[in-house]
Amino acid sequence: MIEVRNLTKTLTSGLHKVEVLRGIDLTVRAREVVAVEGPSGSGKSTLLGLLAGFDSPTSGSIRLAGHDVTAMDEDELALLRGRMLGFVFQSYNLIPTLTAEENVMLPMELRGDGLRASSRARALLDAVRLPERWSHYPAQLSGGEQQRVALARAFAGSPSILLADEPTGNLDSATGAIVLELLLELNRREGTTLVLVTHDPALSRLADRVVYLRDGRIVDQTILRAAPRERGNGSGAADHAV
Repeated sequence: MIEVRNLTKTLTSGLHKVEVLRGIDLTVRAREVVAVEGPSGSGKSTLLGLLAGFDSPTSGSIRLAGHDVTAMDEDELALLRGRMLGFVFQSYNLIPTLTAEENVMLPMELRGDGLRASSRARALLDAVRLPERWSHYPAQLSGGEQQRVALARAFAGSPSILLADEPTGNLDSATGAIVLELLLELNRREGTTLVLVTHDPALSRLADRVVYLRDGRIVDQTILRAAPRERGNGSGAADHAV
């Protein structure tokens, strides 16, 4: 599903060069849950951003379901993200002028799937336990509620790959546990491949594999489960309409 080969990312500031990623090799199987851990500055979020096509690597290759992300232009990347990827940001990134329902509908409308957008958005908001909040704006929601809307939005387009950057990082432990439970519940139901960056050991323990980064390199990997857990009855996200 995800194949990363000899991936590097170097940033230049004046006369100085900083090697953020140094030859990353990583394979993630379909429906696998992989947690990426490491100290601040180890390159975790940079790796996730490269997988999403938000930035370009200095060298190396990224293939998502056989598609060479590193060879795509911006228009091709936008189409790929709309069809295949969901992303959960630590800072929620909800549009403040849209209601919870409208925020969740947006990915579907952008890819021309507006006919079922409202019904699926409300079903997803119900799945993340916000059935009465669909008409509320982000400013009217707590941080935990905003992150739950962000989860619903990330799954709205039935992505085959979900990327999450510190999805519980801005939440207190009790609220983070609720969001974590919902993330894994939705992921099992939708049958996605999940890669998440986290400092939360509770989250990492629920992954199939934990990958450790330090100084831009993978220094260790721990397999917690021999094979991806069964997530739903179908073979992919498209088989799981909420």
